Amino acid sequence: MITGELKNKIDALWDIFAAGGIVNPLTVVEQMTYLMFIRDLDDADNLKAKEAAMLGLPHESIFKGEIEIGGNKVNGTQLKWSVFRDFPAGKMYSVVQEWVFPFIKNLHSDKNSAYAKYMDDAIFMIPTPLMLSKVVDSMDAIYELIAKQKETDTKGDVYEYILSKISASGRIGQFRTPRHIIRMMVELMDPQPDEIVCDPACGTAGFLVAAAEYLNEPERRSFLFNQQKKDHYMNHMFHGFDMDRTMLRIGAMNMIAHGIENPYIEYRDSLSDQNPDREKYSLILANPPFKGSLDADIVSTDLLKITKTRKTELLFLALFLKMLRTGGRCACIVPDGVLFGSSTAHQAIRRELIEGNRLEAVISMPSGVFKPYAGVSTAVLIFTKTGYGGTDKVWFYDMQADGFSLDDKRTPVKENDIPDIVARFRSLKSLPLVENNGQKTSSKSLPLEGKVAAQPSDEVYNEQDRPRTAQSFLVPKSEIAANDWDLSINKYKQTDYKPVEYPPTSEILAELNDLETQIQTGLKELEEMLHE
Repeated sequence: MITGELKNKIDALWDIFAAGGIVNPLTVVEQMTYLMFIRDLDDADNLKAKEAAMLGLPHESIFKGEIEIGGNKVNGTQLKWSVFRDFPAGKMYSVVQEWVFPFIKNLHSDKNSAYAKYMDDAIFMIPTPLMLSKVVDSMDAIYELIAKQKETDTKGDVYEYILSKISASGRIGQFRTPRHIIRMMVELMDPQPDEIVCDPACGTAGFLVAAAEYLNEPERRSFLFNQQKKDHYMNHMFHGFDMDRTMLRIGAMNMIAHGIENPYIEYRDSLSDQNPDREKYSLILANPPFKGSLDADIVSTDLLKITKTRKTELLFLALFLKMLRTGGRCACIVPDGVLFGSSTAHQAIRRELIEGNRLEAVISMPSGVFKPYAGVSTAVLIFTKTGYGGTDKVWFYDMQADGFSLDDKRTPVKENDIPDIVARFRSLKSLPLVENNGQKTSSKSLPLEGKVAAQPSDEVYNEQDRPRTAQSFLVPKSEIAANDWDLSINKYKQTDYKPVEYPPTSEILAELNDLETQIQTGLKELEEMLHE
């Protein structure tokens, strides 16, 4: 969550664009993204050079020597942010416009890559040298503040705050998943180096970036020293689809800026017949759009066989089941209505998840999670595709705090259930067996890792014996089936009513009479003062 000085500097940067005549939020975000990408390229190249030197490995800078741009040969060092930012405004503008921007547009050698496809129609739109100079100075000040906050994912939060301004303008869907919720979902699923990960409604690729960051953390990244596994990570692991080219362009740059050389980011209506992917992915992470109803004619017919509906939130669940390979897992966000809706379609998709596959967890989140942009109540569903059932008990968790206040300000607070959620989920003895290089392993043996706010004090969890009055508990499949497959936690949670002892009626009446006497005395004194 961005607050204080950093938020003010980002808002000031936004004002520079507005003062320069660029007021369309999508255009502003695009231009900011290009410049952030240019700066990150310089930082990433410097970091790779340092790592290569430490490991004694060769490294060839993308800025090395002379680079051919538009038929001219240019000294590559001039394309580095750390170099051109010190040029006079006029020279900096010509360098960025004539050399740097064409350089990043043609950066990827694979012309069929997502980056090449969506950068092809990108346009540099900053109109004057003075404005570019102000923007560069402002971004340097922002990055300087980010560098002082190394312990948190501040850069990611900055990017999310910038993107949130699109949501605030009403130009795209109202749901921008907070990064700490994305991170929680990634930790719950614990992606492995051999996964094929997909987000069928990827937007700016937040879930894919988080999964890549998780795998690239020091305690997990040893697989990158294996050439085959590194090639899979860079070129074949991450897949994302969306219907907005601007979002796809931002998503592709976002992935490449986070070190993924060739993500598969594609323009596609995932719910239609344009999407041929079936039984392909081992992991789906998503927060699909909840935008009401679609025309049934454009929905893929095999999805309607699972749940005959036009509601996108139900169709996406059916889609996830189709896109997952057997044994594949999914963590997705759904609106609360999916959990308890009484229509035939609602019951059909819940029954399919529970009876036809393995539903593992329902994590109910408070309505404030998506504020200030939306106040809808949501839940995280976690399930494994089996095709033959396998649900024995479903784990419910009632998240009451996520580390931020649940009002529009969303300021940091101490209360945070996320570490407890991750620890308890990983401790469940009934976690699914996941295929990993041909071997079946249980996630329950995995240690609690990752960037969680605080470690819970308990190290041993016994969810099997937790009472229904607790924050988390297990519910047997038979009970859920008897309740029309209802998955709302309030259906099963029990409230522990504590008896309250009240004073005798005579004492209450005596207090009321005493108060009445005091009121009458006060009124009398007031009247006397008015008549003096």
